[in-house]
Amino acid sequence: MILGLVSAAEAAAGGATWRAFSVEMARARARVNTGSTVFESRFGPMDYATAGSGPPCLMIHGTGGGFDQGLAFTALLVDAGWRIIAPSRFGYLRSAFPEDPSSENEADAFVDLLDELGIARVPIIGGSAGALSAIQFAIRHPDRCSALVVVVPAAYAPDHPPARPPNALARAIIEYGLRSDFLFWVGLVTAEDAMIGALLATDPALVHAASPEEQARVRSILRDIQPVSLRAEGLLNDGALAGNPKPMELERIVAPTFVASLEDDRFETAPAARHIASSVPGAELVIYPSGGHVWVGHNDDLFARIDAFLRKHNTESAGNEAQG
Repeated sequence: MILGLVSAAEAAAGGATWRAFSVEMARARARVNTGSTVFESRFGPMDYATAGSGPPCLMIHGTGGGFDQGLAFTALLVDAGWRIIAPSRFGYLRSAFPEDPSSENEADAFVDLLDELGIARVPIIGGSAGALSAIQFAIRHPDRCSALVVVVPAAYAPDHPPARPPNALARAIIEYGLRSDFLFWVGLVTAEDAMIGALLATDPALVHAASPEEQARVRSILRDIQPVSLRAEGLLNDGALAGNPKPMELERIVAPTFVASLEDDRFETAPAARHIASSVPGAELVIYPSGGHVWVGHNDDLFARIDAFLRKHNTESAGNEAQG
């Protein structure tokens, strides 16, 4: 596939195609260069954005994301009356990539963000690789975490073999591809289904059979990875952390916890979801039979469940409003 994309890129470098690429990249850069704020965490600059009003909720994006993905994923919660706070994790967009970009340090950076905003406690939602630092936030900072929601967690599961690390050549190709906005764009234009399958870990047939609204949502997730070059460090770090996730002290989590996954997620997050739910006392679990890693066909139901869960456990809004 990579060789095919390279050949396509070479063939596509004509004037009209280059202009189309340039227009799309200008839009992508404008989208991520506006609407967010940078503050100084203990690990360096961190990018974040907010949307909505009402009780606050932290949304931690997954691989390929940034504050923009966090806001996009939680649009239904904003409509339901939540104030979403969406940071860009280490190596994404304008957030720093520190010497130790661990999930534990990301969790500590979220505390710095809450301090910056004057917020005492919040529920936190973590999706995919973002679930790792969301879980660490609940473990390391129970006084700041009022509830934990984990969606398609790229986390540890017992007896689940880790991903085989790429060889030197494969890693070089991955690193080059993730730093080339043009090569990534060519993939989107010429091999969208293959990229949905590989990057979104979802059967493209599910997308084709979905409603027009769901098709648009999935394609937006994929296309909004651009500019990929501004997310390369974060993507590579996620590959290291989520490719071979380590066990976490889940028994230390005291916050009410909701976990969701899908049986046909090609990243195989359902075993991790079951492990988290069985390890955290009182955790709620939902496993959909199909929908892939981006829960095709279940967005409305999933976020209705998350909204209901958060409202059931929302005891912090008054204190947060007083501090804010």
